[in-house]
Amino acid sequence: MHLVGGNLALDFINTRTGPPVGPSDDDVLTGYPELVAWGVYAGALTDTEATVLRRLSRDDPDGAHAAFARALRTRDYLDEVFRPLAAGRDPSTSVLARLRDDEADALGHAQLERGSRFVWAWRDDHTLARPLRPVVHAAVQLLATGTLDRIKGCGGCRFIFNDESKNRSRRWCSMDDCGTAEKIRRYVAARRTRAPGDRPPPAV
Repeated sequence: MHLVGGNLALDFINTRTGPPVGPSDDDVLTGYPELVAWGVYAGALTDTEATVLRRLSRDDPDGAHAAFARALRTRDYLDEVFRPLAAGRDPSTSVLARLRDDEADALGHAQLERGSRFVWAWRDDHTLARPLRPVVHAAVQLLATGTLDRIKGCGGCRFIFNDESKNRSRRWCSMDDCGTAEKIRRYVAARRTRAPGDRPPPAV
């Protein structure tokens, strides 16, 4: 899958695919191993961290199942946070409260690390909920420091993205996917409605 959200939390929401309206038709996250694999792919986990989490999940399958169920619930409420914003509405206070509580939990397992600036990191967090920590934190950071009217929904699928274009004109998750599909649809529609006399003569 492509990471088109421009924010880790939006990419997490986009692990479900489907049309803009209605239920999803596919899901990248089918179990705890897939959650860990997505974390590595999205840059939320290192390979070393993933190895530790896979071992923990084998040693504690019930705990891994609970952590995966929590991940799906987190994705559901993050969708309820950002999909209304993409439509120009505010999310409910109840889902914002859930995000607040999860952020407090995430930071309770984090430490500040210095690079060019200080950032929150979870390198010492060896719990099965580890993949969710940076996702929740990214959601809060986007709400607190991002430009909310840049959060948009794709015109061709259910993906949500942060529009970082200069003129805020982005309409598609990707021009290679939904953007191209829309161009083809318009081209075919134009061909069908074109008058016979407007058609170019056949090649000889």
